[in-house]
Amino acid sequence: MRRGRARIFRGLFSLFIAASVCTCQCFSISTSAASSVLMDVDSGRVLYAQNENARMLIASTTKVMTALVAIENGNLASTVSIKKSETLVEGTSMYLQEGEKLTLETLLYGLLLCSGNDAALAIADAVGGSCAKFVSMMNDKAKELGMTRTSFANPNGLDDPKHYSTALDMAKLARAAASNETLMRIASTKRVTIGGRTMTNHNKLLTYLDGCVGLKTGYTKAAGRTLLSCAVRGGQRLVAVTLQDGNDWADHETLYDYGFSAYPAKHAVTAGQAVAKAAVGGGTVSVMPLLAVKSFSWPTAAGETLSVTAEDTPHSLEAPVAAGTAAGYAVIRLNGKEVGRVKLVCGENIPLSLPEPMVLFHGLKSAIND
Repeated sequence: MRRGRARIFRGLFSLFIAASVCTCQCFSISTSAASSVLMDVDSGRVLYAQNENARMLIASTTKVMTALVAIENGNLASTVSIKKSETLVEGTSMYLQEGEKLTLETLLYGLLLCSGNDAALAIADAVGGSCAKFVSMMNDKAKELGMTRTSFANPNGLDDPKHYSTALDMAKLARAAASNETLMRIASTKRVTIGGRTMTNHNKLLTYLDGCVGLKTGYTKAAGRTLLSCAVRGGQRLVAVTLQDGNDWADHETLYDYGFSAYPAKHAVTAGQAVAKAAVGGGTVSVMPLLAVKSFSWPTAAGETLSVTAEDTPHSLEAPVAAGTAAGYAVIRLNGKEVGRVKLVCGENIPLSLPEPMVLFHGLKSAIND
């Protein structure tokens, strides 16, 4: 009887495991958002998309671009004197006072933690010289990032017919932000006291989502709830975007659980790894290792295979050869389609191979006798 029960238990357990594997490989998800995107940061690969090119209002997620432009063009330690006009803006605020003097860094905390519309205006005036000039800088940055369906009309995200984006474009912005250390340091802060103010981050995902490191919430009545976020697990970074989503906290958790399980990042090459070799003539050694200059990984789904081949490498080298000399590429392919390439360089210095001292001596003696 016990053996029979054990066999039944093992059978049921096997079915459970098989079902679990199937579920993992055939993971089907959806969100409550009108538009959403999940993207791998390092590769830029889109792992999930829903109405990703639909033109949408983006509310205060705009402030990620405001922060990025300010950090790239401003001085965090510079002092900003607050103007009356900056204190009168509607909506969320860090409660600036006319004549108050704060550093740009303090204003950035007020922008990203408190979602201060007043902070956005103060930053724009300080960094751009005027709000209009700063908005022009935001649009220039959008073009640089390939945000082709985006238009900014202000630095805070208040509703405007000329202020819009798409989930895909905002994912591109979130990806750029995730690679800016200063922005992520501020956006990942849960609570801070700086410049005489204590500020608490509106982003609840920082508290309860495994690996969340930012980014920005947003809301207006017309835009609904908007959210950009970034999470890191096992060294892999993903960003998620949901626009007009009344269930955004849960949806971001669902997106990340899906992305990290269905598309784990796999290392193709590691910085310093010998990918190929080249013959060396006339040197102290006869073979040169060709090393990758940087690491490369790619998110892969079940059934996808990464391959690495060395291409455009030299057939042979003649000494002397200097370490760091360009020597072709490691080409990475996903199921046969190229997804990236990494430069290869010579891995060491190889000097000329000099004749043995005795050979030199006999050669010199022979020349003298002649």
